[in-house]
Amino acid sequence: MWNGIALRLLSVGFFAAMSATVHGLSQTIPVGQIIFWRSFVAILPIVIYMVWSGRFPNALRTHRVKGHAVRGIFGGISMTLSFISLSYLPVANATALAFLGPLISLPAAAILLGEQITRRILWAALVGFGGVILMLASSLVRPEAGTGQLIGIGAGLAFAATMGLVRVQVRNLTRTESPVTIAFWFSVVCSGIGAASYVLGWVPMTLAVAGPLIFAGLLGGVAQILATEAAARVPVSQLAPFDYTGMIWALGFDVLLFSVFPDWISLIGMAAIVLAGVITVVTPRSQRPAAAPPAPRQPWH
Repeated sequence: MWNGIALRLLSVGFFAAMSATVHGLSQTIPVGQIIFWRSFVAILPIVIYMVWSGRFPNALRTHRVKGHAVRGIFGGISMTLSFISLSYLPVANATALAFLGPLISLPAAAILLGEQITRRILWAALVGFGGVILMLASSLVRPEAGTGQLIGIGAGLAFAATMGLVRVQVRNLTRTESPVTIAFWFSVVCSGIGAASYVLGWVPMTLAVAGPLIFAGLLGGVAQILATEAAARVPVSQLAPFDYTGMIWALGFDVLLFSVFPDWISLIGMAAIVLAGVITVVTPRSQRPAAAPPAPRQPWH
């Protein structure tokens, strides 16, 4: 269990760094162009990981083409909504909205995967949700909220709804597919989605533009591998509260990179989010959610 949790925590940090990079890029670069480079460049660390783990080229093969296509399309939609939210909102606010996803994944995991949700884990998720509400309170109640902020909030809510289902899809695919195979085909599908946006107009590729785009792609590729490996080791419902630690990273990036400082309500929300993770860590083994019996696995090598 602990190795899965450690992988999730690392992936959250990498995803937060990628989100901060995307937030900065989205002020001058179209979302579609960012999606293409984030996905296309991510293929490189994924393939390197395949080679390092001795799975290349066998890990490229799959018996579930339809499953990867559906996961890639839904993942591409989620990524688009996430990047739109990041283009209009501070990193912390966009991240907070994204944290509604794990709460959606709890009932979805129970219904679609048969995972048993204990009361203690459910309370941990609800505590984290309360922290998210506090984080958003100061911005949602402002009467002067502009159209851009409303667009960002709407995109963030839509992202949370789709991402909750995407996580369940990933968990289902890991029953028969290698995590690195899932990450590879996700990047391929999303690269195609991003490339299709070229007809809408891209900005010229200068060194100043290419550098951050490539950096975002590398961060995303590593984060994908870590997150997918974590989902293969620990039930979706048990990993959900640990996603809330991403708020700490997001707030830090807002302060250090964009000079956006949280108010005291946001700080209370942070404390609640961290508490949600602590509740899960100290949950006795007998009270942890049990995963559904796995389906027969295909060889990963």
